Amino acid sequence: MNRKDFIKKSVLGSVAAATIAQSAMAHEEKEIQKDLVGFNHLPNTKSTIMKNMVLHKAATRGGADHGWLKARHTFSFANYYNPERVQFGVLRVLNDDIIAGGMGFGTHPHDNMEIITIPILGELAHKDSMGNSEVIREGEIQVMSAGTGVQHSEFNNFKDKTINTLQIWVFPNKRNVKPRYDQYKMDVAKMQNTWMQVLSPNTDDPGVWIHQNAWFNIGEFDKEIKTSYQIKSQKNGLYVFVISGKVQVNGVDLQERDGLGIWDTDKFNFSVLENKTRILLMDVPMEI
Repeated sequence: MNRKDFIKKSVLGSVAAATIAQSAMAHEEKEIQKDLVGFNHLPNTKSTIMKNMVLHKAATRGGADHGWLKARHTFSFANYYNPERVQFGVLRVLNDDIIAGGMGFGTHPHDNMEIITIPILGELAHKDSMGNSEVIREGEIQVMSAGTGVQHSEFNNFKDKTINTLQIWVFPNKRNVKPRYDQYKMDVAKMQNTWMQVLSPNTDDPGVWIHQNAWFNIGEFDKEIKTSYQIKSQKNGLYVFVISGKVQVNGVDLQERDGLGIWDTDKFNFSVLENKTRILLMDVPMEI
């Protein structure tokens, strides 16, 4: 996929996103002008697009400050719309949310979307229309296949502590499936200086599974460690998100909360530049 095709697919993807997940994103991209951002939102910034890479520096993400919620959006979301940042293949949303004590998202609907939540700090209380009432803790990963439709709420489980979560949306490869919920406790020891798989399309694999040919891995590395990653499918690209620390990926230096999308290659080389560098890899199809 060349640069022009990638940009074209990303822009056209906004139409697919609005169609496929309209009810799940009722407040999202409707009636939003391309060059307009909402109250307390950052202005649009250009992505750094290279031959087969797109770089999203942490400070250039969209965002909003609602007082109780401080959110940063790697891709267009809510009142933040950027035609260069609609999606990366089937990866539609990557939100980095800081939620004040006792606050959260009231009951709201989703459908036909794979929704993954990874607490970075603290605990998130979850309730849904499937009857699940759970607490998702730091070191765990949760997935909800919205399918034919589900309603849920998410709140900071602490009254007096701020928490930080990543919420990720992936377009499914099957529509109108029966909604489902899954939660998995990660073994942190198994991610030391190596990649630990935490999500896949396979029900018998470690971690959670989703209705999509996507694989997520997390690793925490010491300084000067060099490692690599092998893409699972030639139809996939890799989106690298640095949770903490510093790393060089295929010659590009990344710092905390930077994102780098790479496609049309199966070579992914990592040189770690700082101790306790934690990285999330999202190996996802480039076409819906």
